[in-house]
Amino acid sequence: MHKIYVDSGSFNLNYQLPQILYSFIISSIINYIIEYLSSSENIIISIKSKKFLYLSQKNKIIRTMKIKNLFFFIITFILILVFWYYISCFCCIYQNTQIHLIKDSLLSFGLSLIYPIFISLVPGIFRIPALRNKKCNKSCMYRLSQIIEFF
Repeated sequence: MHKIYVDSGSFNLNYQLPQILYSFIISSIINYIIEYLSSSENIIISIKSKKFLYLSQKNKIIRTMKIKNLFFFIITFILILVFWYYISCFCCIYQNTQIHLIKDSLLSFGLSLIYPIFISLVPGIFRIPALRNKKCNKSCMYRLSQIIEFF
């Protein structure tokens, strides 16, 4: 707030960029936790891989999926309410900073849209030459692409 006041209300990208990156990192961590809670891919694969499951095992798996989904919806709903309340209070108190908040939010949103493109392209850059080129060490480049994909 003080920096906006010192800059006479002008938008200073050099000062805002670290804050945008911090919010991006924090939202990525929250997104990872929510994605873990909502993902049931491993459970479905385990059901498909086993041909014969007892009814009690199927019920247990379905129960864990229901609990996982319930936690996902509860946590997501609580986070949305907290964020909505925080932003509405902030905008009510600091009415002159709403434009800055919108600009920061749009920059952070744009970064979150561009980030997956690079995350998907970088492993592919190493993987495609590893599969095509016969001169280089294929397994080393392929493993490197898997490590980059993990992060």
